Amino acid sequence: MRLRLALVLTILAAASAPAGGQQTRAPALAGADLLSALSGGGFVIYFRHADTDFRQQDVRPVNLADCTKQRNLTDRGREHARAIGAAIRTLAIPVGPVLASPLCRTVESAELAFGTAERADAVREPGGPPAGSPERFTALRTLLSTAPPAGTNKVVVGHAYPFYSLVGGQYLDEGEAAVVRPQGVGFEVVARVGLKEWREMAQLPPKRE
Repeated sequence: MRLRLALVLTILAAASAPAGGQQTRAPALAGADLLSALSGGGFVIYFRHADTDFRQQDVRPVNLADCTKQRNLTDRGREHARAIGAAIRTLAIPVGPVLASPLCRTVESAELAFGTAERADAVREPGGPPAGSPERFTALRTLLSTAPPAGTNKVVVGHAYPFYSLVGGQYLDEGEAAVVRPQGVGFEVVARVGLKEWREMAQLPPKRE
């Protein structure tokens, strides 16, 4: 009986492990420590797109050029995207490349927050390998594992499920970001940040030298 129980627990642990086994957990950064780290660059800030209208549904197959047949941002989502960008500019966090899934809601979130968006298929949930397959999000894993240009942070605006599939247990809310430290062959999540936390950091008193 004990042997069977141990076997069941082993199977459950393996099933809940992140795809690819390349993501590790690091002590959480927050507040002044997180701001200090981001100010030096070297991170990937992965955003889930801002608030959307769930009464709308993507029509399959998705026509990327037709926003009328996709789930889109609400006015609240557009307001939040702008507010996130404003807070990050106030914090003077250096932003380098801004990549977005080519769907309308992700591109619009990136453009409203950062003024630009490079459409990247690697950020989009692909077809092909089935859900749970380690190969399904290989391109996104590589993107999160690759360091940005020196002194900058790479911004990626994508979707909840691909990121959840890679890290497990971290289903981002709309507009929420995960701060990722690339490690070349993997990455680690060091913080999760919503609009509230960006604004709180923007109000931090300056550090004393």
